[in-house]
Amino acid sequence: MQSRRVIMIVGNGEVPKGAAATIDAADLVIRFNDCRSVGRGGTRTDVVAVCNTGRPALSMLGGGRWKTSAPVRQAREIWSVRSGAKFAAMRAALANTHPDLDDFCDDYTTGFESFARATGRPHRVVPAATHERLEQDLARFAPTPYVAPSSGLVVIADILSGIASAGDEIVLAGFGHSGWEWHPFGAERRYVDALAAEGRLRRLDPLPSSDLSQGA
Repeated sequence: MQSRRVIMIVGNGEVPKGAAATIDAADLVIRFNDCRSVGRGGTRTDVVAVCNTGRPALSMLGGGRWKTSAPVRQAREIWSVRSGAKFAAMRAALANTHPDLDDFCDDYTTGFESFARATGRPHRVVPAATHERLEQDLARFAPTPYVAPSSGLVVIADILSGIASAGDEIVLAGFGHSGWEWHPFGAERRYVDALAAEGRLRRLDPLPSSDLSQGA
């Protein structure tokens, strides 16, 4: 029988002082993009989940700094958070509603896949079905108009939908639910609060409902 794991999902927001040892002691630590949580949020990095479309992806793949950074070199797996097919299907509508996001759906999944293969690590793409279920779930929390859920929320949904086994403990740190204007952060916070109330996950750094000042 597989033992119970602690799965730590560490966003790029503020992590409380003293959390590093707790994060590093987890069985699985997932960080995002350039892993700004490393330092105060510990150093252990098992998975780097990347935004594999648009400008963030181009920035990560376009130079050597991301590829040679300590957390990326340490990671055992690279995950691409966005389904290329799903985002390609969004392109025409976004051209009308958000013409400034003309490169938002540009897909760089193959670049991350090639990088992972060249460095001897698995690469996986979060399934489009996970996105679809997440957007259905978010609809219950009255999101304001948005373009896409944040990468952090997609990974939370992915972990809950099958990565975690029964009995695993899912812990969040560095999630302040604020940032890019076209993520539905208010609904995301309510969604995560509901999951916590159901006992499906917990926050390492409980976020008072009146404090939305942290970065996401």
